[in-house]
Amino acid sequence: MLLITALFCVLGSGLAVAQKTCPGYRASNVQQTSNSLTANLNLAGPACNIYGTDLRNLTLTVEYQSASRLHVIIQDLNQTVYQVPESVFPRPSATEGVAAADSQLVFNYTENPFTFSVSRPSGEVLFNTSGSALVFESQYLRLRTSLPSHPNLYGLGEHSDHFRLNTSNYTRTLWSRDAYGIPQGTNLYGNHPVYIDHRGAKGTHGVLFLNSNGMDIKINDTAGQYLEYNTLGGVLDFYFLAGPSPVEVSQQISEVVGKPAMMAYWTFGYHNCRYGYRDVYEVAEVVHNYSTAGIPLETMWTDIDYMDARKVFTLDPQRFPLAKMRELVAYLHAHQQHYIVMVDPAVAAQSYSAFNNGNSTDIFMKSTDGSNFVGVVWPGPTVFPDWFHPETQGYWNDEFENFFSPETGVDISGLWIDMNEAANFCNYPCSDPAAFAKAQGFPPKPPPVRDGPAVALPGFPADFQPPTKRQTMATSNKTGLPGRKLINPPYTIRNAAGSLSNKTLDTNLVHYNGLVEYDTHNLYGTMMSSASRNALLNRRPGERPLVITRSTFLGAGAHVGHWTGDNHADWSQYEISIPDMLNFASIFQVPMVGSDVCGFGGNTTERLCARWMMLGAFQTFYRNHNELGNRPQEAYRWPLTTQAARNAIDIRYRALDYLYTAFYAQNQTGKPVLNPLFYIYPRDPKTFGIDAQFFFGDSLLVSPVLAENKTSVRIYLPNDTFYDWNAGFAPVQGNGSMVNLTNVNFTTIPLHVRGGAILPLRIESANTTAKLRTKGFNLLIAPSRDGSANGSLYLDDGLSIEQTSTTFINFTYAGGHFSMSGDYSYPANVSIERITVLNVASAPQGIVIPGAPMSNFTYNRASKAVIINTTIPLTQDASFQLP
Repeated sequence: MLLITALFCVLGSGLAVAQKTCPGYRASNVQQTSNSLTANLNLAGPACNIYGTDLRNLTLTVEYQSASRLHVIIQDLNQTVYQVPESVFPRPSATEGVAAADSQLVFNYTENPFTFSVSRPSGEVLFNTSGSALVFESQYLRLRTSLPSHPNLYGLGEHSDHFRLNTSNYTRTLWSRDAYGIPQGTNLYGNHPVYIDHRGAKGTHGVLFLNSNGMDIKINDTAGQYLEYNTLGGVLDFYFLAGPSPVEVSQQISEVVGKPAMMAYWTFGYHNCRYGYRDVYEVAEVVHNYSTAGIPLETMWTDIDYMDARKVFTLDPQRFPLAKMRELVAYLHAHQQHYIVMVDPAVAAQSYSAFNNGNSTDIFMKSTDGSNFVGVVWPGPTVFPDWFHPETQGYWNDEFENFFSPETGVDISGLWIDMNEAANFCNYPCSDPAAFAKAQGFPPKPPPVRDGPAVALPGFPADFQPPTKRQTMATSNKTGLPGRKLINPPYTIRNAAGSLSNKTLDTNLVHYNGLVEYDTHNLYGTMMSSASRNALLNRRPGERPLVITRSTFLGAGAHVGHWTGDNHADWSQYEISIPDMLNFASIFQVPMVGSDVCGFGGNTTERLCARWMMLGAFQTFYRNHNELGNRPQEAYRWPLTTQAARNAIDIRYRALDYLYTAFYAQNQTGKPVLNPLFYIYPRDPKTFGIDAQFFFGDSLLVSPVLAENKTSVRIYLPNDTFYDWNAGFAPVQGNGSMVNLTNVNFTTIPLHVRGGAILPLRIESANTTAKLRTKGFNLLIAPSRDGSANGSLYLDDGLSIEQTSTTFINFTYAGGHFSMSGDYSYPANVSIERITVLNVASAPQGIVIPGAPMSNFTYNRASKAVIINTTIPLTQDASFQLP
């Protein structure tokens, strides 16, 4: 530890020297149009060459791409330096841009030494590099911006730190790694170099840095408050987003990274998995046990246990025989349930179809001598697909089409991909992968085959019981400078795994298209994600594919969802799952996201699992998952957890169309489906640091109990009207202070409806989402202080990418008048069966809903709620007036 500390001190000292002695650049040949600016940047003095070779000639391009988006890119004159490929990250369309005079952002610069700033027309400075010289070297870039004191910064992930970032002596490192236990303060699986700077009444803005190289982002207040980028390569490619509200910034991020993919309706159901199911029969037992416990189970998952000696695209012939796997899947599908398995990128380096097919096509990553690069993952020595190879997608499609064939294979409904950082168990340099694998026991031995049934499985078949050459490399522009130190660059980022190549692919590997792993490492996981989505689309054209991935990069949400990795079953990680989720859903535009509910590593407890089952119901992706060797934690294992699961899923399913509508809004506009409190109350400073509460959609405030074994929690209620879900929707007036909630048992979660909302709730829950879609609706009208409310409902077939007919309804309520109007194209074949109006001062004399059958109502004097029983088909507008 002392050696590491000393190393970072030396590096820090070297960086200080670079800041003092590097000359920066001088701007010349400045050319301006109404919507752009270009200039040459030439080294302004003797090169400092601190962590590489200073590039003498750069160019600056400034584009006012929209009224709220400014693009600034500083790159080498010849455009030889590596840039993130358009094939991986398509650039946002700027059309013809907007005139600088019409922009919400103002670009200013100083010629010598060159610095620049981005401001609002009001003069509020958002980004200012004048405090230190720009450094642009062959293997090191540095750019620093000053910030106001004690800023509210969010984003810069993936990380498991608090949502509002520490701004004193804080370093955020971006370099994908296999991060078991998701430790705080370290680099994890994904890379999203985008942050939001929230300044309360002054507004909110965002800064997105499009760069996939390893980097340290330093935030400190030692010489004034600043944020500093230190990257190992690439170019300085920035998108500045004007906001001015937090929600608008998130929407503008979606315009750069791409709108999130819409997910199928069934994917929002409850999922269960475990690493360590010994055979297909135990998987079937779990499905059966959920049914007998009365806990709805939408999707059953299987980890790598199903594979033959951990080889992808294989089945263990004794423990997971194909015939029985097909029977299991058929049973699930017959009960309107789903099945998903894991696939890793690493392919066992031995003679079997997946390896032989890839090897014959020559699509695996190559070592410098042209042979297959070999690492070690679960099956032992492994090779890794090169996602840049033009034949890799076809190879991946074929493996999926064959192994997951609905007619002859394992007919999965979605996909789970793991280890795609890419993970490699062998320490660098891995000179003898076979010896390392043997010494470490890879592949691990499977458990013995059972010789008798463990439990009767009604509904399953009677016999469903245990039995006693390299192609010419393409060349292209922006592939990277020659002569770099690709294994041990001069500048060392704080990679928690050690050197850049440790526990992953060697960074000097060259991809088919000439790009090197040094530059593209952080793209590997998201490229596998896209290839896997395409493989599922090839298998089932037209259906929305569910792919849940571990490693992500900017733009991943346009293709896939994410689970937050191998967490631990402890109370601190239960709590930190909230900001981890919020980062992805509200900033990174990966809205399908969730933690391993109840914790992956270690032994959970009945109370922790009960609390987490409740919290997990308000993640967009809701899955219980734990690790081999730890106690099983399916939701039916303990009485408290069983009841918590029933309660949680009942709430989630009744509110599933509210969630689905909010998710659709993010798919269409980028408006977040999950919101931190300051997104809803951006002018309330007390909300800026809260990450233990959040909004599900923009109207359900979730405030979980976080303390171990406690039944009380202090929550913040902004100055607004709320309705307590757990107290019959009794009105609660928030006054911008903390409120102590007591007697919160382990089978509930504090939940409040924000005044001003109309929530489309299903009239009751169901065992599956397919059955849920047959239930009618209860519109919950929760008026604000002024008596108004609004909401919406989106309906479609729940599966198709392209919809031939959809229904979108807007609901409004003001002055006692309710109306609904919209497009009713989708034949939902259900009706609004109940309308519940909260906070009505007195009982109405009568209610008439024109066009609807006779309605009746009751008035609850205690809760001041009017409950209208009616039948309004979702095929027409309707309205009524409370007298």
